[in-house]
Amino acid sequence: MPKAVINGVVVAEAPEDQIVHIEGNVYFPPSAVKSELLKPSPTPYHCPWKGDVQYYSVDDGGTWLQDRAFAYPNLLPGAVERVGTDFAGWFAFWKEVQTED
Repeated sequence: MPKAVINGVVVAEAPEDQIVHIEGNVYFPPSAVKSELLKPSPTPYHCPWKGDVQYYSVDDGGTWLQDRAFAYPNLLPGAVERVGTDFAGWFAFWKEVQTED
């Protein structure tokens, strides 16, 4: 089962049929994420086809690592059609947060 892990702490976990792969990232549904390990970050970013991103800091077990998770809460028109499913508000992880099977 795919999961996002940092320092042995599982931040998100979901069966393969409940995740979405986009541009090399694994997106987990909100219900699969341990929200207590995330807090919103003010870092701005805009994807030309997905829209504005919301970054999140991730608790690695004692330190909040800034911008290690992200989601697109309000997708631009055409994004769902491009991917084939609605992934608004789903979470992807990067840098120290590793996605593994």
